[in-house]
Amino acid sequence: MKKYLMRLDFMAARHWFSAVSAVLVVASIALIIGRGLNLGLDFTGGTIIEVHNPGGDIVIDDVRNALEGTPYSEATLQHFGSASDLVVRVQPLHKLIEDGEVADDRGIEADKVGLEVTALLQDEIPALEQRRVEFVGPAVGDELRDKSGTAMLAALIVILIYIGIRFTSKLGVSAVAALFHDVIIVLGAFALMDWQVDLTVLAAMLALIGYSINDSIVIADYVRDSFRNSRVSDPHAVVNDAIRKTLGRTINTALTTWLVVWALQIFGGPAVHGFALAMSIGVIVGTYSSIYIVCNLALSLKMNKEDFMLPEAKEVDDMP
Repeated sequence: MKKYLMRLDFMAARHWFSAVSAVLVVASIALIIGRGLNLGLDFTGGTIIEVHNPGGDIVIDDVRNALEGTPYSEATLQHFGSASDLVVRVQPLHKLIEDGEVADDRGIEADKVGLEVTALLQDEIPALEQRRVEFVGPAVGDELRDKSGTAMLAALIVILIYIGIRFTSKLGVSAVAALFHDVIIVLGAFALMDWQVDLTVLAAMLALIGYSINDSIVIADYVRDSFRNSRVSDPHAVVNDAIRKTLGRTINTALTTWLVVWALQIFGGPAVHGFALAMSIGVIVGTYSSIYIVCNLALSLKMNKEDFMLPEAKEVDDMP
């Protein structure tokens, strides 16, 4: 198997993979714009209510029935830690400003939403106990959303500058394009499946940027060294050689990372569910992009041996 992989011409099908990537990116952008992302309370604001049933498990269908016909019927319900603990996430209702206090359109103060939801649930499950209530204001959610987008953009710009200095501008542009490719496709998957995007998913996006760029830099190192130290000057052959030399490392890194992420997915519970889900998709997409986006685009930008040649040292005579 290894000998077969070491003979593969990875760049032979690069135009086909370019078409696949283009379709995925366009479809993801269309989903994000058209369908939108299911933003969590971290970004939209709202109320989180955690309840516990000391008498046994909480059946989500029973809770949903208790909220049916109320302004909280669209609340997100999720077990937290065990089947007897439940987290209810209530999106912000239509807000009005009354005497300097934030209220919903029925005149209920925002900090009383948790008490009302708990009362509705106790009608269905009398033994239910309220553990905690947290409220995130819409202004805070908007600020988090804006700053998280700025942080991600800043990370991409710094990476572009770093790779452009360390390698070439062609590889720098290619690497950053691959990072955009990865992030957009993962967010497109979340838009398609209507999975919730919260701060843990944002953390996964930043972790994905680090993971993907690390793999790209390793391949770029081999490409640079091959151009400088080898007599081979054909960019297609040099890129294929770099991919083959790093293939074992790439597979091992992706596999071990993916296994850890899936362990978090299975055993980590709701707190890290979004992070693990985003990373499980991102590891696959990031491994693919380091080969078929970075290398592919660099070849399309006419990367060649001259891009990596060191400047000739100038001789200085002894004259003052």
